[in-house]
Amino acid sequence: MEKATFGTGCFWCTEAMFESLDGVSEAVSGYEGGTKANPTYKEVCTGTTGHAECVEVTYDPRKVTYAELLQAFFRSHDPTSLNRQGADVGTQYRSVIFYHNDEQKQLAETVKKELNESGAYDKPIVTEISPASTFYVAEDYHQSYFANNPEQGYCAFVIAPKLDKFRKVFKDKLKSSELSSH
Repeated sequence: MEKATFGTGCFWCTEAMFESLDGVSEAVSGYEGGTKANPTYKEVCTGTTGHAECVEVTYDPRKVTYAELLQAFFRSHDPTSLNRQGADVGTQYRSVIFYHNDEQKQLAETVKKELNESGAYDKPIVTEISPASTFYVAEDYHQSYFANNPEQGYCAFVIAPKLDKFRKVFKDKLKSSELSSH
């Protein structure tokens, strides 16, 4: 098993998407890239700790490759929006890839460059590519948030439509339980 860490703004959305992929054994919401040890959600939300809301993904590279995870990452949010995703604004919502080794770094940089050169987006990609640092697991109530709170307003009106779209695009990469439940 290997690790990959991504920040796409709200970690509730990111976690739900990556958890649906076959080969992903775990997606944990947390904070990375900041200066304060053991930050709380309230502290990270101030934007003063330097952390990004992100998800640490544990995956089996024989079932889902890092390149496929990068594809899911770039398709799951707006990588051209600096420090903002939807109504969420601040550095804690930045688009970021925290690489765990040189291979991940090189692949992330290559994919970002290719997407920019291809014109896939109307604006340049601003995704930060940084070395992985200490990952701090978010509070328990953030874990599996969408699965545990599907009727909550944000989940029903923001996450559910994004997840439905994601599942359509990545239908050949979903866990069989995801296919049968939707």
